[in-house]
Amino acid sequence: MSNTLGNLFRITSFGESHGSSVGIIIDGLPSNFEIDLANIQKELNRRKPGQSSISTTRQEDDNFEIISGIFENKSTGSPITIIIPNKDFKSAEYSSLKEIYRPGHADKVYQYKYGHRDYRGGGRSSARITAAWVAAGAIAKQYLEKKFAIKTEAIVSSIKDIHLASPFEYLNWELAETNIVRCPNESISSKMIQLIRDTKEKGDSLGGIISARISNVPIGIGEPVFGKLNAELAHALFSINAVKGVEFGSGFKSTLLYGSENNDQPNSTKNNDGGITGGISNGKAVEISIAFKPTSSISKEQNVENISNEIVPFSITGRHDPCVLPRAVPIVEAVIATVVLDSILINLKNLQLK
Repeated sequence: MSNTLGNLFRITSFGESHGSSVGIIIDGLPSNFEIDLANIQKELNRRKPGQSSISTTRQEDDNFEIISGIFENKSTGSPITIIIPNKDFKSAEYSSLKEIYRPGHADKVYQYKYGHRDYRGGGRSSARITAAWVAAGAIAKQYLEKKFAIKTEAIVSSIKDIHLASPFEYLNWELAETNIVRCPNESISSKMIQLIRDTKEKGDSLGGIISARISNVPIGIGEPVFGKLNAELAHALFSINAVKGVEFGSGFKSTLLYGSENNDQPNSTKNNDGGITGGISNGKAVEISIAFKPTSSISKEQNVENISNEIVPFSITGRHDPCVLPRAVPIVEAVIATVVLDSILINLKNLQLK
């Protein structure tokens, strides 16, 4: 099982949904970098469960402990280990899942691949483990901003068929943090919130799109063949639970355009390449759209397969987000920052950046 992401700046994830804790080991952060610990907690609070009426009711404070790699708030150059305790897990609620495979979950494939699985909240396949990814991403974001003025942001741009017309244009993305759905448009966000609440009442769930952008990326980050910046970003983003699609710039919409329309000509404000040309950053903002499927765990009755290969009706109990997108925003930012910092350090090592 692969649990490590990155080359020079590497993160290794550990823990399970209902284990004693989840955590991360960060290797490769340059030494003598002062880390804002309060900022790490702020990022964790953006992702933690139980933060609003449209998220799961599981209550975790997600207070973290750093047990290595930092002295007097500065990195020492050795591996940084962060642990986040699990406190509010109710394993008894998942006993009914021991003999069934939930639709849309990794239950069956884990069982077939490993011959053994932790059915309590999905174990290792649970999005709970991404809490630690956010802690690592918070450090990566700090380093990118302080050393290179590179900023990573994300917003919810659509829930089902409610969407922003042009998320990358004419919007103040900072407004996303003023509402519980993290959409920077008051009218659209209100509609999204109501739709999520109505869907939750029906025992169902919703998907949508998160838009992300990376500002001030210098020209030259990424490799021209294997190791393209967009390929590395897509690899990391697809590692987030429920992600089913990733596109850069005009993405699939480019199939509807002529080459003369899609090409980003000199001095044009268009960014159809999404800030990456030939796998290498071109100096414009990197613009990414990430599609999330509806939450798989729903209380609405469905047909499921049990361990005896029988199809039976079943209603999933427990505490689940009716829509994962609002809490996924900081996760998206975290994995993007992790990849970009890794790519930056690779280029610095090869003396391609001054």
